[in-house]
Amino acid sequence: MTLEVLLTPAEFSLLKQRDLSDTVCVVFDILRATTTMMTALSNGADGIIPVSGIHEALSLRKKNPDLLLAGEREGVRIRSDQTGGVDFDLANSPREFTQEKVRGKTIVMTTSNGTRALQACSGARKILIGSFLNLRPVAAWIIEQQPQELILVCSGTGEQAALEDTLAAGALCEQIWPQYAGGKVSDAAGIARKIYSLSQMDLMGAMNDAQNGRRLLANPELRGDVAFCLERETLGFLAECKNGLVQKMD
Repeated sequence: MTLEVLLTPAEFSLLKQRDLSDTVCVVFDILRATTTMMTALSNGADGIIPVSGIHEALSLRKKNPDLLLAGEREGVRIRSDQTGGVDFDLANSPREFTQEKVRGKTIVMTTSNGTRALQACSGARKILIGSFLNLRPVAAWIIEQQPQELILVCSGTGEQAALEDTLAAGALCEQIWPQYAGGKVSDAAGIARKIYSLSQMDLMGAMNDAQNGRRLLANPELRGDVAFCLERETLGFLAECKNGLVQKMD
């Protein structure tokens, strides 16, 4: 059994070159894409289509006007000056994705890093959506299914590591460590686990050391997202990205 953690988006290109047909990937973009996806599904969204670019999202919307457009660049909602005339319906704040807005809807989402991470895993046997909100069911599934090859993918910031994603990967490593410790465990998995052990009692305090955390906390409209995204074990279901669509897992 092998356990790996990819800490930076710089590793995405290498991931695309690998045979992932026997691999389970868990993708984390804590601040905020994967947290937002889980929140949307918990509030009744039918699914989320992750895409890389704005134009791809607009093309899908043109084919199906019932789709909601969601996404951000530099942390804020995509506006008409970036699209050629269309304001996106939603940004990337999980608190926006309420039942009133998303129930029964399919959402096309493009974000700076989270959707890139999901697409980098496209060849995997299974791609699970990871967040602090549903960490327990993810861990329980892994412990039960015991995938022989497991990769925890941190979406990061730009091309660099993101502390919040590393913490979440480390939290998952902590829960599944007994199942993988006797196998082939990457140094990055051990690093993530140790970083989590140092910060687990004060995740909110750790956000002052995180680039994304500081950026969101400095914005009065978005600072509430940080505490929301760090809530633990509030959702009891799994979600996966399958055939380009993120949905609740059967």
